[in-house]
Amino acid sequence: MTESVFKSEELFGYKQITTFWSDFSIADRFGIEAIKDTYKRAFDGWKNDYKFLTELVMVLNWKLWQHDEEGNMKYAKVYEDLWTKADGYAVKNLKGEELAYFYETTD
Repeated sequence: MTESVFKSEELFGYKQITTFWSDFSIADRFGIEAIKDTYKRAFDGWKNDYKFLTELVMVLNWKLWQHDEEGNMKYAKVYEDLWTKADGYAVKNLKGEELAYFYETTD
């Protein structure tokens, strides 16, 4: 999964609509502070767009599992913390059809 393009459509039937996977893959090369900065920019910029927020949550989860599988527990922990924040925000703030989209897409 270390490719710059994650084949989510092939694996899960989900076609990505953002560059989040590539953005975080680039940040991975520069370390934990770069990952946190990328998260802050993505979250701050897109937390009010439920589809982009949904994809951000998914990408953080995919990155968590990528680094866990690779044995990079420092990165896995960072992604777990960021995923927890973004997922919690989505569950708390999305309502109605937006929340339904979130649950259907992330399921």
